[in-house]
Amino acid sequence: MDFALSEAQAEIRRQVAALARGFDWGYWREKDRKAEYPTEFVQAFADAGWLGLAIPEAYGGAGLGVTEAVLMLEAICASGAGLSGASPVHFAVFPPMPIIRHGSEDLRQRVLPEIARGRLSLAFGVTEPNAGSDTSRIETMARRDGRGWTVTGRKVWTSNARRSGKMLLLARTTPAGATAARKLDGLTLFVADLDPRAVEIREIEKLGRAAVDSNELIIDGLRIADEDVVGEVGRGFYHLLDSLNPERILVAGEAVGIGRVALERAAAYARERVVFGRPIGQNQAVAHPLALAWARLEGAWQQTLRAAWLFDQGQPCGAEANAAKVLAADAGFEAADAALQTFGGFGYAKEFDVERLWREVRLYKIAPVSQQMALNYLAEKVLGLPKSY
Repeated sequence: MDFALSEAQAEIRRQVAALARGFDWGYWREKDRKAEYPTEFVQAFADAGWLGLAIPEAYGGAGLGVTEAVLMLEAICASGAGLSGASPVHFAVFPPMPIIRHGSEDLRQRVLPEIARGRLSLAFGVTEPNAGSDTSRIETMARRDGRGWTVTGRKVWTSNARRSGKMLLLARTTPAGATAARKLDGLTLFVADLDPRAVEIREIEKLGRAAVDSNELIIDGLRIADEDVVGEVGRGFYHLLDSLNPERILVAGEAVGIGRVALERAAAYARERVVFGRPIGQNQAVAHPLALAWARLEGAWQQTLRAAWLFDQGQPCGAEANAAKVLAADAGFEAADAALQTFGGFGYAKEFDVERLWREVRLYKIAPVSQQMALNYLAEKVLGLPKSY
């Protein structure tokens, strides 16, 4: 077994880390305070060609795999950028995957080069108020009108919609209750314009990741052309599945990156902070939680790299991807929590930054899939236990 990164992969992480660390803690503190999109950061990554890392070379990208993408996103998070920095780059890697695999050549030519150059961001419109983890309950309806499709419905937790020109949209094209072989048949994936005449965007105030918006979308009469269907009509959910394992792997890397930088700051503080005549890091009550956090992060990271390797080799990786997400979400949050505790009262202060990392990494115990749903997958698919939902 070879656990080493290739020189090219190690160089990707070095270059990304150097670019990301050019944006200091004060930059991210200000973006968080103002809930302001990190335009300068995203532009720097676009100019350096990183947004096209996983897009095939034929469409202006680098044609690299999920392993390289997770190295990039982990390095961004480990720089201190957190989710506010990682999310805009994440959206250049994750939503395009169904288009790469299932889109027509015309759709690929129109969309992928624009994403690779940083001129187009895709929002992701799947979750609905009445259909969270149960995608079969989606109510947003796309109806043929002779010239294409007209869509009406609602989406929620649509990230980055205010900064995106288009969205990857999952909508029902077979009415609910209609005869279907499987309950997830009859859903279709579209690349849709975020037309302000037909899409109202309502921002959701939230705990963390303030620099990247999350939104509810009210869709009323949105027109979509036939050429903007991704893959087969009625097979959209299954096309989307190709991107779900990679997303679990990517967010696992991001959670590890946040945990690592939180741990780095906490360890530095524990070496320097003197209380009762000794550095607080000399006390096992401080040192042991940090050491345990490091061990858990390393374990989660190895599982993440294994899942990424399996995906890039074209091998099944559902169990490994879900396990990586579960382990990394817990390890990242526990590291940030231990870091905040190490700072004591100052951990609660924004000027020391760990409270932002704590708020942001907490998201990964909920999204893109909850810990409980990922464990349901492992219980059923790996352990052979009865399905619980």
